[in-house]
Amino acid sequence: VTLLVYLTQLIPGLAVQELLAFNSLFVAPAWNAAPFQPWRLFTVLLVHSGFFHVGLNMLAVWMIGRSLEPLLGRWRFLALYLLGGLGGSVGVALIAPGIWVVGASGAVFGLLGALLVIGRHIGANIRGIVLILGLNLVIGFVPGFQVAWQAHVGGLVVGALVGLIYARTRSVRQQALQVWLLAAVTVGLFALLLLPPLIYG
Repeated sequence: VTLLVYLTQLIPGLAVQELLAFNSLFVAPAWNAAPFQPWRLFTVLLVHSGFFHVGLNMLAVWMIGRSLEPLLGRWRFLALYLLGGLGGSVGVALIAPGIWVVGASGAVFGLLGALLVIGRHIGANIRGIVLILGLNLVIGFVPGFQVAWQAHVGGLVVGALVGLIYARTRSVRQQALQVWLLAAVTVGLFALLLLPPLIYG
């Protein structure tokens, strides 16, 4: 789906990126700076700044997904991906309100965060994950790289939290609790979007 949306970005005259990219102004009605368009919290995952941007993100999703999706199942993996992406958008809204961002990096870091926590719980060797995670986080702070590190941090934190929920609610009898905890994380993330207008005025 992401690759298909990227291809539509290449069609002249279609303002796909402008319609789907994220800016916190579209989710903070208190500022009255832009129309309320909450879907941008998720549609930002579908639009990218170029071929290498979308290619690297989708390669990361495929590589991490080969380990995580069989372990979690399709729907839990999808929930993790979307919540990581939402965490990335919320991270941008909280730390850098008003900036435009595109890409699935928040979701990718969500997958990495969950993989780190779940790997730790099952006794896997997580040194490689830590190294990759550290390098990618550092790149976000290197001058000259146009990277939304705020989305990386937000996605990482939420992904780690979701990974912890998955790790601690693995039994069948805990499925209802797992769903409720994931719902609570979702509600909590939306609630955090009320803070930027209060913090920044």
